[in-house]
Amino acid sequence: MTDAFLTPGQVAERFTARFGAGVHGTRIGERREGKKKEPNYNIWIDLERDLLKPAIRVLMELDYPHLSVISGSDMGDSIRLLYHFSLYYGRVKGEYTVTFSVLLPKDDLTVPTISDLIPGAVFSEREKQEFLGVKVSGIPDGRRLFLPEDFPEGIYPWRRDDTGIPDGMVKDLWASKRPADRPAPPLPEAPACEPDKEESTPSPAGREHGKEGSQS
Repeated sequence: MTDAFLTPGQVAERFTARFGAGVHGTRIGERREGKKKEPNYNIWIDLERDLLKPAIRVLMELDYPHLSVISGSDMGDSIRLLYHFSLYYGRVKGEYTVTFSVLLPKDDLTVPTISDLIPGAVFSEREKQEFLGVKVSGIPDGRRLFLPEDFPEGIYPWRRDDTGIPDGMVKDLWASKRPADRPAPPLPEAPACEPDKEESTPSPAGREHGKEGSQS
């Protein structure tokens, strides 16, 4: 980890200089936030799969990265994994988002674990195994974490192809009803209402009627 603070362009150049053709492209997005419109930068780097861990090591040379999450999507004939990091995490007005994008063909959905570099990554890696069918090689704990143990093998909820959720497994929760054999929850007894007390003071009409009666 170095003490130098790089600009977003310098960060992207560090990877293209180190890995050359293994970097398929870089993009830098800028947003202006807050009343003062302070800039916020997002750096996207498309990598070959084999360069994922070396790229993370380069990121660690700049500053120890904070892993936000690993996301993924079904692209049709491939699965795209996105590793979202924060660089210079916690630095006021200087934190960048760095995302490594890796494309995996569906006939070879394997990617190395990065948990030996960032231990907390194992939870996102387990999620990608369960929901997208990605095989994370070297993962220290490959047990299911999100899906129940009796969930069918080979069905991946986030996939759009024939390994996705079949129609018969889809449930419309909005249309579900309370099971008939489940007892209704007990309701608290409403407090007894006291009868309204009649007004003891006679109305003006009553008082006038009383006067008239006494005069007669």
